[in-house]
Amino acid sequence: MITSKPMTLAEVSGIVLEQLPKGILLTTQDGDVRDTMTIGWGGLGTNWGMDVFTVYVRESRFTKTLVDANPVFTISCPMPGMDVRSILGFCGTKSGRDVDKFEACHLHTVPGEEVCTPAILELPLTIECQVLYAQKEDPASIPSEIRKHYYPEGDNHTIYIAHIKAVYLLQNDEQ
Repeated sequence: MITSKPMTLAEVSGIVLEQLPKGILLTTQDGDVRDTMTIGWGGLGTNWGMDVFTVYVRESRFTKTLVDANPVFTISCPMPGMDVRSILGFCGTKSGRDVDKFEACHLHTVPGEEVCTPAILELPLTIECQVLYAQKEDPASIPSEIRKHYYPEGDNHTIYIAHIKAVYLLQNDEQ
């Protein structure tokens, strides 16, 4: 039986921020269509009096299409000591337009508690988010050295600031 243990953002922020540069998953869903992708940029904080997660999604990504259609997402993060490199590698290099990443990586999903996007059992630390604000990056406002390094062909990001609706740790009580 899969259960969830409620957590606070303060309890998990260190884990999330340590794992983020190594990769975590952002999952979106619009109707029956879902996708998950590896992200390495983002942030936790407070904005407009709320706990928020800020995430950057490239304009070309299939995930962007889904989050724009249904502005909620989940963040799935491994706990310390878990080796999920193969999942993160696959989900960071394949497009959901072409492959079902959940099937290919044998990912088990659990319905979200506060949003209609699933959590992923294999990366059990879950943050559920509802988009409050989205803004396309202005390339002219990005320093030229950063632009040359991260955007040699364009394909900038949309920045999403999302209200954190729930934070929990998935547990498989059958193991």
